[in-house]
Amino acid sequence: MSTLAAPLSVAGTRHSGASVRSQNVMAASAIANIVKSSLGPVGLDKMLVDDIVEHPAAKVLVELAQLQDEEVGDGTTSVVIIAAELLKNADELVKNKIHPTSIISGYRLACKEAVKYIQDNLTVTVLVSDPEKLEAIRARELDITKERLQKILATGVNVILCTGGIDDLCLKYFVEAGAMGVRRCKKADLKRIAKATGATFLTSSMIGEAAEVVQEQICDDQLILIKGPTARSAASIILRGPTDAYCDEMERSAHDALCAVRRVLESGRLVPGGGAAEAALSIYLENFATTLVSEREYFTLPHSSSYLSLLVIPKTLAVNAARDATDLVAKLRAYHNSSQTKGVLRDNLAAGVLEPAISKIKSLKFATEAAITILRIDDMIKLDPEERGKTYQDACNAGELD
Repeated sequence: MSTLAAPLSVAGTRHSGASVRSQNVMAASAIANIVKSSLGPVGLDKMLVDDIVEHPAAKVLVELAQLQDEEVGDGTTSVVIIAAELLKNADELVKNKIHPTSIISGYRLACKEAVKYIQDNLTVTVLVSDPEKLEAIRARELDITKERLQKILATGVNVILCTGGIDDLCLKYFVEAGAMGVRRCKKADLKRIAKATGATFLTSSMIGEAAEVVQEQICDDQLILIKGPTARSAASIILRGPTDAYCDEMERSAHDALCAVRRVLESGRLVPGGGAAEAALSIYLENFATTLVSEREYFTLPHSSSYLSLLVIPKTLAVNAARDATDLVAKLRAYHNSSQTKGVLRDNLAAGVLEPAISKIKSLKFATEAAITILRIDDMIKLDPEERGKTYQDACNAGELD
């Protein structure tokens, strides 16, 4: 005797298919449309009244921006806009009967090729090309070392004990001054020697140096400013503005600028900004799609979706600058199609409009993965709110205990 299993009951409403995907794309596009007008040097500010984002797909983009800020420190607006544009174009491909799995494979292939093209062709490596500059750097290092040793010897010290090593050049200066330098002493031995001789056990963190320490009045505050520190490992930036909101915006801008400089110094690579990198990538991905061998591979790479999604960055910059976005983006693509190294209207490398290469690479990777995550979803279950029994207070309010 056979029995039929009862269908699994869900305590809520269930939606599946194209409607779920369209809802997710609409939610992601809503987030992107909010922040889109803030992109670029002439972007507008936003006023937030609360921090609640309810839609799950929209939360993915919010977390995406937070991840970009933690990893790079800049490019949060761009990564959200690119992810939403990828989703929008993917939704159009799905409506044209292209399977989401094929679109996902194409997006990953396009992202891989775009990152490779940035690393091989678009980056500008920062190098010291003049040998005289290297020699000047070495000479200055020696001068700084000698100045520090002279300040130690000027105190009358003739025996220097330290736990670390002492460079041979430093030992040479000590010998010439009639002092003795002993290196690689045990910390326990140094403490015993200090106790026996009445000396103070010093660490490098106890000694600092600056050019001057002055007291200045800024607005209504009296501040003590330490100028010209020799360590150069930290500095303070004083931001002044008419309102707190204005100062907060300046603080965010300074944070993004410092993060961009840090990433450039870490990686040593730059790419042109102002939408130039995205335009070059769009041309490259479009040409790369035509080199795929089989027709299946050609459609597996959603080339129209990939390169058109990248063009949303220069298009948004043009719109925010009150320019004709369609005309400017068309000209930009035409110039990059003829030469992907510099444009005729303006070379952003020469103009100093630069961005860290790592920011572009991370934006592409994060945006692609976020779009793929949302694109994979074809089922949504919304649970009904849990029913709770009446409490004593509810019964009192209803008059049931009278």
